[in-house]
Amino acid sequence: MENAFLEIVELEDGQFALKRIDSDDEALVTVNFSAEVIRILQDNQSIIAKAMIGAGVQAASMMSQQAADDTEELISEKQKIH
Repeated sequence: MENAFLEIVELEDGQFALKRIDSDDEALVTVNFSAEVIRILQDNQSIIAKAMIGAGVQAASMMSQQAADDTEELISEKQKIH
């Protein structure tokens, strides 16, 4: 994902969504909790949803950076003259 400003919002139906700030496009990710989980979390599901989405964004960022590093390494190896 290119550098985009993202936000986590609570939708009208109670789901939490990761969306681009500058776009009305469909949510990139949504999190939905069952009634049982909402009861267990005592209405603190927004904290859990933010942590879940944040962890996913962080993992995706790390994977993207690793792929970029791998590509750079391959290019560097191809340019070496032995």
